[in-house]
Amino acid sequence: MSNGSGRPNRNTYYMGIAMAVRERADCKGQKVGAIIVVKDRIVSTGYNGTPAGMTNCSDGGCVRCENRGKTYSSGQSYDLCICVHAEQNALLAAARFGISVEGATMYTTTQPCFGCLKEMLQAKISQVYYLHPWSSPRDAEQERQYTLLLQKFDHGVIALEIEDPKKEWALNRSVSGPVKSVDQHGMEL
Repeated sequence: MSNGSGRPNRNTYYMGIAMAVRERADCKGQKVGAIIVVKDRIVSTGYNGTPAGMTNCSDGGCVRCENRGKTYSSGQSYDLCICVHAEQNALLAAARFGISVEGATMYTTTQPCFGCLKEMLQAKISQVYYLHPWSSPRDAEQERQYTLLLQKFDHGVIALEIEDPKKEWALNRSVSGPVKSVDQHGMEL
């Protein structure tokens, strides 16, 4: 989307940067990038992968991802996944460098999961824009809780309609094979 001058509008610009950040993601599942914007300035970035100094997910560093579809079923054993989400990494980097994110906007390439939503609320992020929807096996009560979290953001959690030329790669889908529904960690639903 353009602002008429051929330049992308701010949401398209910032989401484009989040898409560039996800290029560093190292997860056998979904590739996610996130940025935090305060007063129209990017103050932090993050992508998903194992903690610093640990073996990368793609090299077998995450037991859960290494055994997904075998030992661990979709939507199960998240406590065994050592990958840090992109949104978490962006929040943690800001904290590590002493940058306040109160009132900030988060741009993330995937709709935040329960954990990331809670952490963003606690950090006082006021608005979230995302590119791809997130789904997980949730019952009616879990869906109600997720909706309550979404409603707590002062300026909302909003889907952006922006073309993603690397969607299949980012969502860990085979371009030639059937499109599969995956959760935040790339687990098939």
